[in-house]
Amino acid sequence: MTNKTVLITGGASGMGLRLGECYAKAGANIVLADINQEALDACVANIRAYHENVIGVQVDVRDYAQVVASRDAAVERFGSIDILINCAGGAETRICNAPNVFYENPIEVYDFGIDVNLKGAMYFDHAVMQQMAKQNSGVIIHLGSITGEEGSPNAVAYAASKSALMFGVTKSIAQAGAEHNIRCVCIAPGPVLTRPAMAGMKTMLGRAAEVQEIVDMIMYAASDKCAFLNGVHILMDGGRSVMFNKQ
Repeated sequence: MTNKTVLITGGASGMGLRLGECYAKAGANIVLADINQEALDACVANIRAYHENVIGVQVDVRDYAQVVASRDAAVERFGSIDILINCAGGAETRICNAPNVFYENPIEVYDFGIDVNLKGAMYFDHAVMQQMAKQNSGVIIHLGSITGEEGSPNAVAYAASKSALMFGVTKSIAQAGAEHNIRCVCIAPGPVLTRPAMAGMKTMLGRAAEVQEIVDMIMYAASDKCAFLNGVHILMDGGRSVMFNKQ
């Protein structure tokens, strides 16, 4: 990964942070993009202790101007963006503390969910593909979810956004990027131990995934070893999607 630049949204926590750490250990240039400046500064400092080629950029993925600014910061510092990984997001009902069923929650909760989980990823795709087209190369990774297959009675925007990323957006970005050698792949996890609550979701394997298991798959899909993988989503859910009883 020497001289390769990886831009990771949601890079100051969870899977995004683990990806940043792993890519840093592999020798890549790292750009962590996150809305939480305090957490971002701490993560950059921790990585910089053993890898100097890392920067943090505060960005609200709902603001396209900020997205463009983060792209420009990455290019100014490292000269390219070779891999974009869209990790920013989460269930709007959890983030906004709105646990009710769909029709009982304020509509603003779902505006937030669509803006962060769907438009945020598309904003980054749009901005970063402009740079990747100049380079005539690049890989874009979307983070889907088993919820995009199953649906959700309250986190409707999250389910809709993840389904859109897994199917329509990933396929469309792959088509749009083909002439410039830009691949797009979606990795869609089932329950992952980014939060203790995920341990309660059933899978055929009887457990949730470790964060590193999903990170390894993302890094593999983005690598040259998967140069023929494009326009598809990979459901990595421990068999949850084929279970009859998920309660």
